[in-house]
Amino acid sequence: MKKLFIVLAMVLPMVASAQKFGHINTTELFTQMPEMAQVKLKMDTIQSQYETQISMMQEEIQKKYQEYQQQQATMPDAIKQVREQEIQDMQQRLQLFYQNAEQDIQKKQQELVAPLHEKMSKAIQAVGEKLGFTYIFESAAMVYIAPTAVDVTADVKKELGMK
Repeated sequence: MKKLFIVLAMVLPMVASAQKFGHINTTELFTQMPEMAQVKLKMDTIQSQYETQISMMQEEIQKKYQEYQQQQATMPDAIKQVREQEIQDMQQRLQLFYQNAEQDIQKKQQELVAPLHEKMSKAIQAVGEKLGFTYIFESAAMVYIAPTAVDVTADVKKELGMK
């Protein structure tokens, strides 16, 4: 038993030193991918379309409310109630539209960036295999990175065809 412990104590440092670890800042890499400019442009267009529609709906509500305020003194109570209900319904539709727009924007963004995440992941795996890394860690999640640690960000950029 004592001999086994001595052998393990001698072999473990050699095995550990044979492992190769790297790190990468995926956030930095992701934001620098050329395809992100296209994603941003598409997302800006979509967001602008929603903002235009929301603005039009707000203007319509504001106009309806101003008309109501100008005429309410001379309106019978039944008509007041109908107009107030119309304005409330319009406000509820605006709120629902706003919520749906936010969800749609998030869904569309996820659809557009998913292929980029997959492409980046495949490039990281290719670099890991090509350069013989045992592990490649996310830099942002690390508490300490030794000066001798290998940053593979440049290698992955090269793999992706980035400069």
